[in-house]
Amino acid sequence: MTEMNRRSILAAGAAFGALPLHRARAQAANSIKIGVLNDQSGLYRDVNGPGSVACVRQAITDLGATLRGMNVEVVVADHQNRPDVGVNIARQWFDRDGVDMVIDVPTSSVALAVNQVAREKNKVYINSSGATSDLTGSACSPNTIHWTYDTYMLAKSTGGAMVRAGGDTWFFITADYAFGHALERDTGNFIRAAGGRVLGQVRTPFPGTTDFSSFLVQAQASRAKVVGLANAGGDTINSIKQAAEFGLTRRGTKLAALLMFISDVHSLGLETAQGLVCTETFYWDLNDNTRAFTARVLPNMPQQLRPGMGQAGCYSGAMHYIKAVLELGAAAAKADGAATVARMKAMPVQDDAFGATSIRADGRRITPAYLFEVKAPGESRAAWDYYKLLQTTPADEAFRPLAEGGCSLVRS
Repeated sequence: MTEMNRRSILAAGAAFGALPLHRARAQAANSIKIGVLNDQSGLYRDVNGPGSVACVRQAITDLGATLRGMNVEVVVADHQNRPDVGVNIARQWFDRDGVDMVIDVPTSSVALAVNQVAREKNKVYINSSGATSDLTGSACSPNTIHWTYDTYMLAKSTGGAMVRAGGDTWFFITADYAFGHALERDTGNFIRAAGGRVLGQVRTPFPGTTDFSSFLVQAQASRAKVVGLANAGGDTINSIKQAAEFGLTRRGTKLAALLMFISDVHSLGLETAQGLVCTETFYWDLNDNTRAFTARVLPNMPQQLRPGMGQAGCYSGAMHYIKAVLELGAAAAKADGAATVARMKAMPVQDDAFGATSIRADGRRITPAYLFEVKAPGESRAAWDYYKLLQTTPADEAFRPLAEGGCSLVRS
């Protein structure tokens, strides 16, 4: 059986399990339904997948005493990193199964497609793991909140730091879909603004690329000081492993992992990943609150993986949504997704994963961005002790200025 066929069957089974055989009956007045839509079986499984589901369920558990009898149901499906699959699942959830809010949705092409469906159906959409900054720019919606990170923030923090450190010539290895294009675009803008140059780029087919050798050869031939990896998940892991096998970094070339998660570092091992820099908005060992949240959710995380920022964003976003529903009342929240998002924007955001944050008019939740360097093996003192903090970009500086995104929700 091919990998795609296997994943199709898994996705169909997940979607089927989330859908009723007949048109959904009206839900109880004091109940809401959350749909976790992500990659459950492919290259983003570890950075999202079952871990995101565990974090949504943890938010419900942590709010238990305050739910006042409200029932919160969670359904799950695998979008296979395909926009057509993601759109079909979202439509079925909204039209047939009474889902009130969709959360997570990695893969920017899927994220943008689901964004349109949520607006059309007037439902709530909290995107934790799709990175394209267009979600709060040209594609902004009154029904959508972009929760955890985006390409602008990643480009400014990681890309900006590399240029300041002397990496003024770049070559991009870019996943050929909306996320990779946006990350390359935003990073390139920062490089050029700082006086650097982009010497070239190569687009890698997505999904399905496992051999990056020819792309790394092109990057090496460019003589760029920095090779920017505008990819994520399994693609990032394979790129870094194969760059190490080629001895690319031993020749003085720096690798910039523009989107890397703690689970990627775990897969690579510190011997291979040491010295890499990356930007995250959450790290499990950042402070007492992040450690407390991690301790609570860890028993339910797959293979005892520590939660990454996308998964922590699902916890935080689900918790804030439920708080808004409690304020509005379930019936009112279910009736008008845009009104529920407006209430979420007006409320202060507070949770153990991210502390106190806020949501802007364009739907961008703003939070500090942390630039980390991966520790050498000898620096790590305990399991999953992988990062040392290099710098913090304050929340009001980390993301694209409100007036520059072109969002129609922002008054000039």
